[in-house]
Amino acid sequence: MSELDIKRKLATILVADIVEFSRLTAQDEDWTIRALADFRKIVDEIISRHEGRIFSTGGDSVLAEFASPVEAVRAAVDFQEAARSRNLLQPRERQLRFRIGINLGDVMVHGEDLLVMGSMSPRGFKGSRSQAVSASAGRFGIKLTENSLLAMSI
Repeated sequence: MSELDIKRKLATILVADIVEFSRLTAQDEDWTIRALADFRKIVDEIISRHEGRIFSTGGDSVLAEFASPVEAVRAAVDFQEAARSRNLLQPRERQLRFRIGINLGDVMVHGEDLLVMGSMSPRGFKGSRSQAVSASAGRFGIKLTENSLLAMSI
């Protein structure tokens, strides 16, 4: 990849993953993977409805780009509401509970790929994704960075 192929732009990034995914797969890998695949269809539709675009996935994680932090938050709320509705049908030990982080910042664009750096990396908001998002996601499972909050208040 040459420097000439890379552009920069401002984007709102939504990062989501499943709380205790390793435990769930250890308990019943087949069920967990099927449940995740079923729910991903819903997540994909929610992200698309809010004018977002999934640009990376891996295991239980989803990274999506939004032009608007407001639409990213709306998508996160719909995402969590859909997860809660589905979880009502499951015993607690089988619930897919998600943590979601949202940040507005500069990203590098190479073709269709987005390269997120620093505090926006999939590894987290300045540290491990799991630790950072779950520690600060609060009761609703959604963490907004200061940049995304500022952009929504302008």
